[in-house]
Amino acid sequence: MTATAVAERTVTAPRVSVARGYRFELVKLVSQWRIRLLVLACWVAPALFVAGVSGQSTLPSDTLFGRWMHATGWAGPLVMLGFAGSWALPLLTSLVAGDVFAAEDRLGTWRHLLVAVRSPARIFVAKSLASVTVILALVAGLAVSSTVGGLLAVGNQPLVGLDGHLLTPGDAAGAVLLSWTAALAPTLALAAIGLLGSVALGRSSMGLLLPVLVALAMQVAQMLPLPVAVRLALPGYAFISWNGLFTSPAQLAPLLIAVAVSLAWAVLATALAHLLFVRRDFTNPAYDGSGRRAFTFGVLPLAALTAVTVGAVAVATPSTGSGIEQGKVQKSLATVFAHLYRLQTEQLHRPAVTEAQLRTSAACTKSDGQAAQEGAGNDWRCVVSWHLPGVAVTGSAIYQLDITSDGRFVADGDGPKEVNGYFLVRTSTGDAPNPLWQFDGNVELLDTH
Repeated sequence: MTATAVAERTVTAPRVSVARGYRFELVKLVSQWRIRLLVLACWVAPALFVAGVSGQSTLPSDTLFGRWMHATGWAGPLVMLGFAGSWALPLLTSLVAGDVFAAEDRLGTWRHLLVAVRSPARIFVAKSLASVTVILALVAGLAVSSTVGGLLAVGNQPLVGLDGHLLTPGDAAGAVLLSWTAALAPTLALAAIGLLGSVALGRSSMGLLLPVLVALAMQVAQMLPLPVAVRLALPGYAFISWNGLFTSPAQLAPLLIAVAVSLAWAVLATALAHLLFVRRDFTNPAYDGSGRRAFTFGVLPLAALTAVTVGAVAVATPSTGSGIEQGKVQKSLATVFAHLYRLQTEQLHRPAVTEAQLRTSAACTKSDGQAAQEGAGNDWRCVVSWHLPGVAVTGSAIYQLDITSDGRFVADGDGPKEVNGYFLVRTSTGDAPNPLWQFDGNVELLDTH
């Protein structure tokens, strides 16, 4: 007997509205001690973490914007966003959405719930909305708490973007808000996958772990030398592409594509979960999911969506291969250097100079020119050249670049020491390392021409 048949057997009382069912399911969720603990942790722990790290002498410079946590409070929420996208958000979606249906299987309360609500579809909507509400509250806690912790510990100072230009506190606040908002799209995709796993796999622990496993697979895929079209067609890329908001002009195309892909995954996975739920036989108390049905209604449609998305992105964008090309690397490095050179000039109280006067350029080679001049790797070597007004000699500096598959690079100064070596500069917020010593940058994977 299906869920519809069970509901049709008792028609004497009116069905419970979605609003009442939603309130009921929300109360059930927040009454659980683990959910309350998660909410408390998300609203308190990030502030303590960001404030604690900002006060340390050693910063997480291997994390995007980590090297700026001494300089501005707006770096803290971005460091937290990088951590949350990799670990915290997949775990939170698993604990909430991945268990919202399976909990009823473990307790054996489906028949009671169906008799009370009299509509499997409304039960699904109520449970889904309740789980999404809790997840949004957790994400908001991470964002607000880390921002408050950073601002209180360091202050409302300008933020250095990924192309070296300074964002005013107002611009930094807007970019941080947009970054966390964009991260909601892949979070919803993982939540929908959690709902699908919870419905399809019943009380099996695999349903609870499904969002974490999918997120881990996406992370591994992003570290591989995949073509640009494949990289952007994976919903996990939206956890990375927000960094394009911190360049001028902003690199919006990868971010918009990644958000659209994530939302498509969220819609499809939710629709599949709904289809499985309303067709389920609730009369069998020993039901523990259907592996074959989970594969047919879960894995195959999502794989088909990925294939379609890869094709659509490949057709819509002219980029091919890794997207990391010699010309792009040189342009990006020269832009960052020019902006940071002006910052160093201001910090050292030297005569001001503009980017147009500097006429900065970069010449980069990979593997000493012995390999293809494209792709990720830590074997990029670059020579940056610039000009100063009234000085006949062209300045030059050497950098070693480590470029990851997603286009982010770390430039490490290799001389001359007085330009890009390590030394402390006195700033308004205290002594800070030479901004030209080590810095982050970003190569836009999509062709813009």
